[in-house]
Amino acid sequence: MRCRSVLCILCFVFVEIYGSVKPNENDFPATFKFGVSTAAFQIEGGWNEDGRGPSIWDIGTATHPEIIADGTNGNIAADSYHHVDRDIEMLRELGVNFYRFSISWTRILPNGDLSSMNRLGIQYYNGLIDKLVANSIEPMVTMYHFDLPYEIQKIGGLTNPLFPQYFESYANVLYSYFGDRVKWWMTFNEPSKHCISAYGIGEEPPFVNATGIGEYLCVDNIIKAHARAYHRYKKDFFKQQGGKIGISANSRFFFSRTKDRNMTDRGLQYCLGWIMHPIYSKSGGYPGVMIRDIASNSQMEGREWSRLPNLDVSTKAYIKGTADFFGLNYYTSRYVELGAYAGTENPSWENDARLNCSVDPSWKKGKSSWSYSVPEGLGGLLRWIKEEYDNVEVIVTENGWPDDGRLNDDGRIESLTEHLRQVSKAIKEHGCNVVGYSHWSLMDNFEWLAGYSERFGLYYVNMSSPERTRIPKKSLGVYKKIIESKKLAEKLLTF
Repeated sequence: MRCRSVLCILCFVFVEIYGSVKPNENDFPATFKFGVSTAAFQIEGGWNEDGRGPSIWDIGTATHPEIIADGTNGNIAADSYHHVDRDIEMLRELGVNFYRFSISWTRILPNGDLSSMNRLGIQYYNGLIDKLVANSIEPMVTMYHFDLPYEIQKIGGLTNPLFPQYFESYANVLYSYFGDRVKWWMTFNEPSKHCISAYGIGEEPPFVNATGIGEYLCVDNIIKAHARAYHRYKKDFFKQQGGKIGISANSRFFFSRTKDRNMTDRGLQYCLGWIMHPIYSKSGGYPGVMIRDIASNSQMEGREWSRLPNLDVSTKAYIKGTADFFGLNYYTSRYVELGAYAGTENPSWENDARLNCSVDPSWKKGKSSWSYSVPEGLGGLLRWIKEEYDNVEVIVTENGWPDDGRLNDDGRIESLTEHLRQVSKAIKEHGCNVVGYSHWSLMDNFEWLAGYSERFGLYYVNMSSPERTRIPKKSLGVYKKIIESKKLAEKLLTF
């Protein structure tokens, strides 16, 4: 009851604030969709219940707890596995059009393949999806959000050339059991970040340090796996189910102090183009700058072939066009200039990209060491995507602000409002084909290497409470009113 009372007060306050919105300013199209995002490992808990198998993050946090900032893990997390009804209630309170969540591969297929089909896992997600649909909330499902089955990692994980086949088989299960109600699918979340951290520099599970090679093999397999999942859906399910398939990539925007557009483009090709160029570009394949640089660097290192895998003509054709929408995760930006060549001793994506990054001291800094609020960077990205990829349909699948979990989260309110202002401007002034926005995150959750030391939620989660009590933050009322009105306040008001 206390939570609902707080929510009612917040909503009343922000109705008063938004009474001063100017007509037809900073609004969104009637068809524009608002949502929130979460990921299975970060909120579910229930790590060893009802037949769920271990993922690389279960094993990683158990064997190396020291890598997590506060020594925690995802064993219980926000305990959404046992609090589905409360999560649905929160989504209703917020009034979202869609809920983006991920499915735990190991809850469906504990060993990663069909030999280990887990009916209880399918039952859990059927229950969640049914409740979303019953409450007129569209389910938007991410198939893979970093939590690879450990049994697949034993045979090489994302660098195994058989991985695309394993993933297609898994995707087929999801389409078969949930596709009658799920019409928005994302195959992978943030491939570049995952591959660099997990298979390049090896700072995250499964801790594979194969820098300069592993990250490129990982992304190559992900793109091929995505294409296989796309083609399977179009061949066997689309006619009956009529859904859309996409992939979600992350990127900063890159500003140049000297207004060098080539440097901005270089940064974006190495980040966003690495994933999306093979899918969306007219030529197909990896960005030309990456092909040239990495081939040249590999030759100087004395290698017989490039560290960047070659996509032959038939593979390019198979991958090209395999997405119905472009998922974009954006959090921050950097200024960039060309860095010095690091030599042949330490090959890596970072050394290949040669992005010498810096920040503007005027940018507001968040709780995370990397987080600076740069809303205009989101506008820059959306305009770049429009020009680079023929104005494809875009959903901002993640955007959020880290703090210490405070209920009066004015920093999040400002970040949310100003980033949405950039989305509105991109649509209205530049004609960008942006159809939706999803805030990260619905609730505080396990933030990977940061554990629970950083909070992104619209709801505070008491991680020391057995019930994992959820309490609405001040930002919830702001986002709720934006969703209801499809308008932004003329100016940000804080208390």
